[in-house]
Amino acid sequence: MEKNFLVTGGAGFIGTNLTKQLLQEGNKVIIVDDLSAGDHRDRLPEEAVFYKIDIRDTAALTEVAKGVDVIIHLAALPRVQFSIQHPQETHDVNVNGTLSVLEAARAAGVSRVVYAASSSAYGDQETLPLSLDLLPKPKSPYALQKYFGEELLRLWSSVYGLETVSLRFFNVYGPYMDPDGAYALVIGRFLKLAKEGAPLTITGDGEQTRDFTHVSDVVNALQKAALSSEVGNGEVFNVGAGGETSINDLAALIGGKVEYVTARLEPKRTMADISETKRCLGWEPQVTLPDGIRALKQEAGLL
Repeated sequence: MEKNFLVTGGAGFIGTNLTKQLLQEGNKVIIVDDLSAGDHRDRLPEEAVFYKIDIRDTAALTEVAKGVDVIIHLAALPRVQFSIQHPQETHDVNVNGTLSVLEAARAAGVSRVVYAASSSAYGDQETLPLSLDLLPKPKSPYALQKYFGEELLRLWSSVYGLETVSLRFFNVYGPYMDPDGAYALVIGRFLKLAKEGAPLTITGDGEQTRDFTHVSDVVNALQKAALSSEVGNGEVFNVGAGGETSINDLAALIGGKVEYVTARLEPKRTMADISETKRCLGWEPQVTLPDGIRALKQEAGLL
């Protein structure tokens, strides 16, 4: 059945992939984005309705959300290191902005809000894989802010009856990821450096691990969370590939010389326990890291 979606941050990396898939399946999509991460409107499908709105503008957001069935809330000021340098700015957008989205959804009569949470909320844990019964240990303002958002969604579900679901993303990569800037995603940055013939810069010893998850799998999880009749009561789910890859091994997959630079504040190891996501959402990842990297290398002209 056709649905009306509103995607905050819809001009961004994940948002662009999600919007294209939702439209391809016959849904209607409204995109809200303040374009703070760059003006990428040229890559958005013409069928999508675009509004340049700051998510903290609750009145404007409420107006465009009227008639919407589901809000998928992706908008954020991302990246751990950026939040360490700009804690107040990121808190305002990531926490107050999420509160604004929830209140706009309530005022506009939206049925459900699906939230892009973050695996960074786990911090460093003694055991892997990272399961939902572990107590979050945020190591950065960003991690704390994203965890705070989960709690807002849980409360707005229990107190106000708004259907909500939070998905903790694990290191998403794929088409439209940002290769530039100090806070660029590592795979995008590595591919750009490889194309330029420059060394791949690795922080610390490179033995830190991440659970790299293809954006197409994330889009599929978002759709299932948006439409499943089995969830909507403030649940939290992990969305990862269910494996761990060191940054050294990632660099070897991409190829080229490497250069080690100063370590930074970040979790040492991550790997998602996706058993509950499989059970409750009927979801599991389809794209392996070698296959995903191979496709991106072909696209970049590196194969």
